[in-house]
Amino acid sequence: MADLFNKWRSGLAKTSKTAFGRLKSILGATEITQDTWDELEALLIQADLGIETTSEILDALQRVVRTEGLTRSDELSEALRTELRSRLSVPPPFSWTNKPSVIMMVGVNGSGKTTTIAKLGQRFHSEGKSLLFGAADTFRAAAVDQLQVWGDRLGVDVIAGAPESDPGAVAFSAVQAGTARGVDLILVDTAGRLHTRFNLMEELKKGHRVIGKALPGAPHAVWLVLDATTGQNAMQQAKAFKETVGVSGVILSKLDSSARGGMAFAIQRELGLPILFAGLGEKPEDLTLFDPDAFVQGILNQN
Repeated sequence: MADLFNKWRSGLAKTSKTAFGRLKSILGATEITQDTWDELEALLIQADLGIETTSEILDALQRVVRTEGLTRSDELSEALRTELRSRLSVPPPFSWTNKPSVIMMVGVNGSGKTTTIAKLGQRFHSEGKSLLFGAADTFRAAAVDQLQVWGDRLGVDVIAGAPESDPGAVAFSAVQAGTARGVDLILVDTAGRLHTRFNLMEELKKGHRVIGKALPGAPHAVWLVLDATTGQNAMQQAKAFKETVGVSGVILSKLDSSARGGMAFAIQRELGLPILFAGLGEKPEDLTLFDPDAFVQGILNQN
């Protein structure tokens, strides 16, 4: 447990230092004044919690001050930790009741989607799951090559098509192949796309429908990979993908490279989507199941 917490604290060092570094000076042993609230508001907004989330947190803290008669700003630290923790949910358990279960992976260009699929593959493989990768990102040859390398390493079959071939056809073939081979999980990669490009989002919607034709009820999960370094900009991406293909969960990649980890709170408040995993480093084992307690302790740099 200590090792896991240390991994979170190390992975969140940038967010803790850059975004929350002034917290100790704001919540020092001084009287609570309007300046305390103003500085705390500025810090939370700059940490990418979002204006609405920040406003709700401040309202909650002010209620605590009135109810408990707090007068010193250092007394707010525990109240802030409790309030932040209450806004994050534990990821739901993965119950792969369908065989195969199909996970469709989506995200914008450069979000780390294909790398995340490879890491998920290693994780599920180590848990004893049989897998198949569907390399439906036919626009980027490197994505297919990357999945093939990981497939060879894990002994996982990869279904791919010719460069720039129809990604829907590849997804269809992957689901059919995985069904025929009786695997537990099929992870389908898709081409990264800007959420503002209507035609590309429509193509993604088509891919979702095609997977359902190959296996009724599929995909059983749609996971969106968000680059944590983009902060609040990721919110618009998430909204667009949720509307288009019914995203069911979020994976925060590159959290260790980001000072904007506060976006996690906005994702849960505004989208109601669970955060499933977080990328805390480059190694496969650094893709870690999201832990709300460790996350809050990490950004506040608490033991």
